[in-house]
Amino acid sequence: MLNIHTTCISLKGKGILILGAPGSGKSDLALRLIRHCGAVLVSDDRTDIQISENKITAHTPSKIAGLLEVRGIGIQKVPYIKTTEINLAIELVKDFKDVPRLPDEMFYEIGGIKIPCIKLYPFEVSATDKIVIKLESLVE
Repeated sequence: MLNIHTTCISLKGKGILILGAPGSGKSDLALRLIRHCGAVLVSDDRTDIQISENKITAHTPSKIAGLLEVRGIGIQKVPYIKTTEINLAIELVKDFKDVPRLPDEMFYEIGGIKIPCIKLYPFEVSATDKIVIKLESLVE
């Protein structure tokens, strides 16, 4: 199993990896998705990844299960699920100007498997709405 620096949530039954540098807003964006959009935490800051049958599955590392860093408050216990299949990656950028206005289709690759990816500035008010819109576009 591979362990990567990412926060992972499940929203509407779809797994989302939130990728970014330390302090980039991964936990904050996950918190807003949990509190306002019905997402459930899988893992914060570190995620175990398993690849099998052409699918990427995220798992909660046992030492951080149900823990979410809330900057300014501290580590908080939140409801979580232990695993989810990954359907989307969110790459966080430092400035809203780094988000392409009309992006080409982007992908994030793990172990030779590509999943849809979008770039977002996490502190933009519409960031959570953009994630919901992208998820809705992935409906099979």
